[in-house]
Amino acid sequence: MNDSMIGRSRPGSQTGVFSQLVRDHMRQALVVVRAGTSCADMVAATAEAAASSAIVVGDDGRPLGIITEQDICRRIAFRQPEEAPVEEVMSAPVMTIRDSDYLYHAIARMRARKLRHMPVVDDAGAVVGILDLSTAFAVALGPVIRRIDRLTREDTLDGIREVKAAQVEVAHELLAESVPAPEIQGLLSHVNTDIYRRLTELALRDMRAAGWNDPPVSFAVIVMGSGGRGESFLYPDQDNGIILADYPDDEHNRVDSFFREFADRLVTALDAVGFPSCRGNVMATNPLWRKTLTQWRQQIDYWVRKRNHVTLRLSDIFFDFRGAYGEDDFVRQLRRHITERLRGNIPFLQGMYRLDEDRKVALGLFGRLIGDRQSREHWNEINLKLTGTLPLVEAIRVLALREGIPETTTLGRIAALHAAGILDDNSQDYLVGAFHHITFLLLRQQLADFRSGRKVGNHVPRHYLSKRERDILIDSFKAISDLRSRVRSELTGELF
Repeated sequence: MNDSMIGRSRPGSQTGVFSQLVRDHMRQALVVVRAGTSCADMVAATAEAAASSAIVVGDDGRPLGIITEQDICRRIAFRQPEEAPVEEVMSAPVMTIRDSDYLYHAIARMRARKLRHMPVVDDAGAVVGILDLSTAFAVALGPVIRRIDRLTREDTLDGIREVKAAQVEVAHELLAESVPAPEIQGLLSHVNTDIYRRLTELALRDMRAAGWNDPPVSFAVIVMGSGGRGESFLYPDQDNGIILADYPDDEHNRVDSFFREFADRLVTALDAVGFPSCRGNVMATNPLWRKTLTQWRQQIDYWVRKRNHVTLRLSDIFFDFRGAYGEDDFVRQLRRHITERLRGNIPFLQGMYRLDEDRKVALGLFGRLIGDRQSREHWNEINLKLTGTLPLVEAIRVLALREGIPETTTLGRIAALHAAGILDDNSQDYLVGAFHHITFLLLRQQLADFRSGRKVGNHVPRHYLSKRERDILIDSFKAISDLRSRVRSELTGELF
């Protein structure tokens, strides 16, 4: 998840806060006391440390409550004997947040509950620090706070549906403020991934209530395609799957029945909040996309070995994936397996290139922009996905896989290829510029379509573009065309 473009936002970015983790902004909890500690000892420790709060923990290190300066003033001073245990005055239960959670979640929770301090715990639930609202606010001020409020609602279908709807308005505001389109794509992708996480937790909670108990094995939910690259536009459909921990064959019926039910609930919920079901059935409800880690490795090995149209198309769908929930290590292991299997594997990569060899940019004779000749409705419009972003994404992905680069974002792959000496300075500059320009034009058009009530798609009328935008688009298409010619030559030996 963290390789999203928003993870490398420029200084002062209005989307950077959405990718930062709590652990990066928490401070050490200065005063942590065990249950049974006297109020006098706790107050003395707080004063000595010049701390504004103390966290009360049990023997296992998990927080039981918190005592703030207000608690000391209202509940201890002149009210409690010095030997009174801290449990009598602490605020409990105490709301906590994991150190691996996103900072904007913490900000939203603290604002909603008017909390100044929040204990930070690790995955085991033990205290590892404390987050101050003032510190968090220093990272996200003004309009960003308002956007956090809109992109964090309660964990219900209605609340998450509101988050999905708010994405469009937030994207419109950010584009109007000249935030780069790839950064906005990163934010959209991140929020979408977070929706996957929240709906997963909601589905598991509902299943427990229905008598299904906890998952029989650990697992990871993954997203693929543009979401896996962190390059989503306004309305991506569902491309998801599940990686399961290995389990004995005789447990298959029990394990698979649980995850069939879970996948049905997750896919239905995603559709309900605004992620249309994938027309190609690339969803966890399809057993093809729901496998154990070992089965996934074997599936990849089979695809690479077989190299026919079907297996190449499935690989094309799958290879850009990232984790949305669960065992990050499963995701890392599978990414490493793909990277190792495809590094230098020219026959397979040649097949991937051949799969979309006819993908051309929208340039005609004498370098003129051309409309979509496959559609009467869009005859004078440019399909900036099929003839713009995809030709670039596919070519860069093939080069990255050849070089053993595990990165999944297009700009991240370009940067890694440049660092490895595969792309020179001019190529990098043109291709980065092309990606920025095409994604800007496409996102702007989708927002305009949405606000005018038209169906949101990938076509941009040529007359909507200024002369300067057309000139830059022509240069962008030429750079992509040159890249694809280079890839063809290096993989196939063909010059023309």
